[in-house]
Amino acid sequence: MGKAKEIRVSHWYFGGLASAGAACITHPLDLLKVQMQTQKGKNISMFQLTGIVLKNQGVMGLYNGISASLLRQLTYSTARFGIYEVAKQQLTPKDGTAIPFYMSAFLAGLGGFAGGFVGNPADLVNVRMQNDVKLPPEQRRNYKNAIHGIYRVAAQEGILRLWAGASMTCSRAALMTIGQLSFYDQIKTILLASPYFGDNVATHVMSSLLAGAIATTLTQPVDVLKTRAMNAKPGEVKSIFKLIQNTATEGPLAFFKGYIPAFVRLAPHTILTFVFLEQLRMNFGYIKNIDV
Repeated sequence: MGKAKEIRVSHWYFGGLASAGAACITHPLDLLKVQMQTQKGKNISMFQLTGIVLKNQGVMGLYNGISASLLRQLTYSTARFGIYEVAKQQLTPKDGTAIPFYMSAFLAGLGGFAGGFVGNPADLVNVRMQNDVKLPPEQRRNYKNAIHGIYRVAAQEGILRLWAGASMTCSRAALMTIGQLSFYDQIKTILLASPYFGDNVATHVMSSLLAGAIATTLTQPVDVLKTRAMNAKPGEVKSIFKLIQNTATEGPLAFFKGYIPAFVRLAPHTILTFVFLEQLRMNFGYIKNIDV
């Protein structure tokens, strides 16, 4: 019989709290990413766009849509992290060895898909609130906050409109969660197997940074299409295939519009999420016994 060892593991809702904390810091980068993705035929750089927002809206203009961003993380990330963490903990052998990568990727994809569906209404309002800044005053939607935005969409455009772009949101969320969670676990395991890395902040940052780069590359084409579908007026997007075709006419790089701000935002967001998640686990997680 092996000896029992006590470890601290995360509660199912820690991922949502950690992601919301990270979103408070990275929201301005998310706003710039959305505005770059909705450009049509223009190529304004991230720095020029920052200057425009600051000039027209002031510093607080960079936090347009923060309530929707937080609501999105508390729905989307709570669901995806919760499903992944709970399923992983259930399937992890009693000796604490890691589950195979293919199983980890499947669980992450499943959690991400479910999270994308749950978080779609907040995501839609988030995109619209962030893009409002650059619209002429008469075309702005002027949502007061996330809840007001969801109510307005449901009342004026119908409840089903809250799930506009859901197929792309769910696809993106599945790819994002595979890139972030399963690749983070895999990269961390590989690094810890070498004599040069220990279970410390440097390893966590390196694992998060690489996972963020993989997640950005996997999700960027879907993210661009999702943003354009959500920001479109009712009836403007006839079908997903038509949207892909219209985007393709701008050239193949159109699918990667906003890649730099997406990565610049996702890398620190991924790092901060995992740092916060580890702190929550270490300080407030529950005790689990494993055989060693």
